[in-house]
Amino acid sequence: MASQSGSAMKLVRHTVRLPVEVDKAVGELAKVKGETAYAILATCVEAGVAALSSPVADGSHNRELVAELVSLGTRLADVERLLDRTLFTACASYCYARSAAFGGGKSDEEIGAEIGPAHDRQRRLAEVGRS
Repeated sequence: MASQSGSAMKLVRHTVRLPVEVDKAVGELAKVKGETAYAILATCVEAGVAALSSPVADGSHNRELVAELVSLGTRLADVERLLDRTLFTACASYCYARSAAFGGGKSDEEIGAEIGPAHDRQRRLAEVGRS
């Protein structure tokens, strides 16, 4: 449904009730666009009617989206592994630096035994930060 411009366009008035969240979203979008809420609401209705009147028939877009999401998921898993390895390396560096700062009397085995718990502690702190 394309918008018409000029004096040839005949407008019809409707009263709509919106959930508070949708009304807020319309108001925020109107501020961003520098338009009135009424103008944005009309644009939203036109876009919605256009989207609903021409749905994707064959689902090919859905397959493409799913394939892209799978690809993103795989890449995200790779990034998580890389970040975890980086955290482990940082914990190892910290343990060695701490040992050196306190006189360096610890063996590699003693420092190595501290790295795992330090890494686990940092991962737990990150989990707490997410919740």
